[in-house]
Amino acid sequence: MTPLHKLSEQGQSVWIDFLSRKFIDDGDLAGLVRDGVVGVTSNPTIFQAAIAEGDAYDEQIKEVSATESEPKEIFLALARDDIRAACDQLRPVFDAGNGKDGWVSLEVDPNLAHDTQATIDEAARLHALVDKPNVFIKIPATREGLSAIEETTAAGIPVNVTLIFSLERHREVAEAYVRGLQRLVDGGGDPSRIASVASFFVSRVDTEADKRLDAIGGHDELKGTLAIANAKLAYVTYAEVFSGPEWEALAAKGATAQRCLWASTSTKNPEYRDVLYVEELIGPDTVNTMPRATIEAFADHGETRRTVDADLDRARGELATLKELGIDLERVTDQLQVEGVEKFAKAFNQMIQAVGEKLGRVAQGT
Repeated sequence: MTPLHKLSEQGQSVWIDFLSRKFIDDGDLAGLVRDGVVGVTSNPTIFQAAIAEGDAYDEQIKEVSATESEPKEIFLALARDDIRAACDQLRPVFDAGNGKDGWVSLEVDPNLAHDTQATIDEAARLHALVDKPNVFIKIPATREGLSAIEETTAAGIPVNVTLIFSLERHREVAEAYVRGLQRLVDGGGDPSRIASVASFFVSRVDTEADKRLDAIGGHDELKGTLAIANAKLAYVTYAEVFSGPEWEALAAKGATAQRCLWASTSTKNPEYRDVLYVEELIGPDTVNTMPRATIEAFADHGETRRTVDADLDRARGELATLKELGIDLERVTDQLQVEGVEKFAKAFNQMIQAVGEKLGRVAQGT
């Protein structure tokens, strides 16, 4: 039994935060699935790196360019094939678990993150483009994204809500999902055919909070603790929203709770344990999506025990102390979300530019 299988015994699903054509074609994804990886997440930064480097996509760019000249449409053709191939490799996992895992995520154009209707339209388009039952469409958790999450869920499209940093926004996201499910059911839809995850970003919170602690001096005992405390309280929110009569009525019709997915779980500070954001957030009905290096580190020396709901009073105390010090965590998380959307949009635009440049070289016969 691998360490990843031990995480599964604790109720946590391990997904990998990486995707490329070579990764699929060379059997790397299949090997990780055998080791216990049960899902895949992608984002514009990941696709930008995959497409811009090397020549794995050049032949398809040449083929698609015969009928399509718009770089974004060419990218979507490339991404569609990668996502479909990954969905096929994970389909046995999806089928065996009745849709709990085996998901592959594709994100809407992050340039649309503040346009509700455009996000709704793009989500529907991407879902139809991939046309696989185990594809998640990723929607950023902006204020404008909340209505898009509800509408997309109500349309029966599975959603991975991304770029969640704050407890308040996480609760709003969960409630938007519940509203969408209720509308789906009211319209005669089957809620058992879809699912959702709330991608709650972890390590970046420590990166930013640590900077602010350094600025005021002292209180080193709080450094490297606040992201975990924040995430643990998000798990409390999950337990609160997905309980009670309203939720139980939906669950009786086949609805599944929107699990917390811990994202950004690689350790950014080399002084911290490299599996810190895995070991401290282990528990039932959670997902941890990790870059390959973190998966390998955990497989080598990770310790498995239920931690996600341990020491909650301590977590609350750490966040209260931060507030007493004059550091507004809500402002920190708001800033991180703005930066996250900007980072993904920049990567997406760079990727489209790279496709355009390759398209130009194809046209020149080079």
